[in-house]
Amino acid sequence: MRLLIVEDEKRLALSLARGLTAEGFAVDVVHDGTSGLHRAGEGTYDLVVLDIMLPGMNGYAVCAALRAAGNEVPILMLTAKDGEYDEAEGLDTGADDYLTKPFSYVVLLARVRALLRRRGAGAAPVLRVGELAVDRAAHRVRRADVEIALTAREFAVLEQLAVRAGEVVSKADILEHVWDFAYEGDPNIVEVYVSALRRKLGPGLIETVRGAGYRLVGRG
Repeated sequence: MRLLIVEDEKRLALSLARGLTAEGFAVDVVHDGTSGLHRAGEGTYDLVVLDIMLPGMNGYAVCAALRAAGNEVPILMLTAKDGEYDEAEGLDTGADDYLTKPFSYVVLLARVRALLRRRGAGAAPVLRVGELAVDRAAHRVRRADVEIALTAREFAVLEQLAVRAGEVVSKADILEHVWDFAYEGDPNIVEVYVSALRRKLGPGLIETVRGAGYRLVGRG
């Protein structure tokens, strides 16, 4: 899942990005409202964490502009403001949830996961591909009756393949959804994680489609 953080407090933004990245999310960060609106408007994010007090455009204006453009990405608003009127204004402009600073990172993470589950309420929380089960809510994987321990990043790569099971998923697609926008490392990092998944999951599940990418199949 790909997240965007729009927060002008750079230390807070970096701390949130590090924590969410460790949970397996791909995270991009911008520090002003205008950049946040531009980046969020690209439509590649699963959720936006949006501060209200921002330079350029405030969070209310960013949220309202996204909703006016028909962008329904889940938005979790952050603010140092307090009071029911501030919360009401945030929700009235189209935000999905609201968190007042200072807040617990554990609570923020729970809110993020809840919004992502709510967005995917129409989809099965457990993706099944043959004898493989990928539980997106619990971040657990089983093959047949055996649970398989994966790192957060390994799970994120597998989730991208499972969401599009039977289809070819390119390295570029995996990089876009699992690593952040600023990643400039070797794109072959995807091969490293696919190899690790093959070792852990066993044979017959992940096919290489030469020159195109990878495909998760149900046999094996």
